[in-house]
Amino acid sequence: MRRRKSGGRSAKQAARQLAIAADVPFIDRKIPYYELLDEADLELIEHNADTVLEEIGIEFKEFPEALALFKEAGADIDGERVRFPRGMCRSIIQASAPSEYTQHARNPARSTIIGGKRTVLVPAYGSPFVRDLDSGRRYATIEDFRNFVKLTYMSSGLHHSGGTVCEPVDLPVNKRHFDMVYSHIKYSDKPFMGSVTAPERAQDTVDMAKLVFGDDFVENNTVITSLINANSPMTFDATMLGAATVYARHNQATMISPFILAGAMSPVTVGGTLTQILAEALAGMAYVQLVKPGAPVIFGTFAAAVSMQTGAPTFGTPEPSLILYAAAALARRIGVPFRSGGGLCGSKIADAQAAYESANTLQTSALAGVNFMLHTAGWLEGGLVMGYEKFIMDVDQANMMGVLLNGIDMSENGMAMDALREVGPGSHFLGSQHTQANFESAFYRSTVADNNSFEQWEEEGSCDSAKRANVIWKRMLENYEPPELDASIDEALQDYMARRKAEFKDRDY
Repeated sequence: MRRRKSGGRSAKQAARQLAIAADVPFIDRKIPYYELLDEADLELIEHNADTVLEEIGIEFKEFPEALALFKEAGADIDGERVRFPRGMCRSIIQASAPSEYTQHARNPARSTIIGGKRTVLVPAYGSPFVRDLDSGRRYATIEDFRNFVKLTYMSSGLHHSGGTVCEPVDLPVNKRHFDMVYSHIKYSDKPFMGSVTAPERAQDTVDMAKLVFGDDFVENNTVITSLINANSPMTFDATMLGAATVYARHNQATMISPFILAGAMSPVTVGGTLTQILAEALAGMAYVQLVKPGAPVIFGTFAAAVSMQTGAPTFGTPEPSLILYAAAALARRIGVPFRSGGGLCGSKIADAQAAYESANTLQTSALAGVNFMLHTAGWLEGGLVMGYEKFIMDVDQANMMGVLLNGIDMSENGMAMDALREVGPGSHFLGSQHTQANFESAFYRSTVADNNSFEQWEEEGSCDSAKRANVIWKRMLENYEPPELDASIDEALQDYMARRKAEFKDRDY
């Protein structure tokens, strides 16, 4: 029986994960968008969305402020139903919403720009469970939350710390947002997302950000981007509207994202779903601009399909990809950033199903031109689970997307004429000066994949990708070093949390 080498290739991959590439705050896209629809097709969807807004309308539940603002702007109000004159929402958005914006990080080198030809990759969001090979599936804790913030901080392929990377269910529902926001600030210096589960929790996020950046800076700059989901079909609820209002008033960014499971929450056709998505997004973004003209907004969409046999959500299938391509083009026509995509899958574990389904959505997102890619890393089980090994495997894909979107090097070195002249016919390029000079940077080297011989793979433990990823995330956490945080800011944050938590009792809602 062969002895297995200590550490082996997995340890080398883990080390390389820590320094895969120089950190950049976003991917600067250098390849064209994949355009699925022509001008006439896009105009038809826009026309139909305006018809939905004009004839059917959007409900704004239990939020009189929205109704009053829309009435003043010229919409027709019938109870909680708002019907918009044709073109009204688009004109409001295009009059003031920025086409791109800077989200400032506490480390200025990490500040990112969202919009234009840039792609910002963000970890998964919202899972109440976590999974790893050692402990299996279990409820997430604040320690898991901190772990994923740390792993995201150490992953150069991810540009943003995200938001609710997992739900720390060991903390009271009405107080856990304090610890989540604090974790993003304490354990990372990348940009982060805020709480949206109640208006007062959004305000706490803003107040904590002011302790880090200063009152005036927050009021005049964007330091938070947050997710506002439409309650599809064609409804916004008071919780989301309240959080959106708080962030808009303070000049903070919101992603207005219809949450669609086509066949249940939208029509079963791609065209019908696109029409509904556009109508909902236009109404939500217009509301934000009425609250505060110029507050950054992102046209977001989360689109999956439901199985017509079981009713369960499905991921990585062709129809959501078609929706994503077209929605990205619609966002560009409005002139605002676009959010979608991610490593979406329905698989329970980090297996072949997870890989295929995630890759389908990740590749589509890259080609479509997504600016803010939420759920890039860690997503399992339709979003119910944040997976440690899946996170590492997805980060590997995120690194690859950076290379793909960077396009072809057309420089003198990239064209390699000197190598062609040196080698000539019938020889090989392995020893050429050009190959030696470019050896370290030539071709992407996966942090997870095994490309060695069968014998070497067997000698190193016959590990699959998940087992190799298990070694990597543990090694990363062992090597984690926190970014510097001013002691007075840390103290102010902890004092704020202690005071606010003492003001009300724990609740599980």
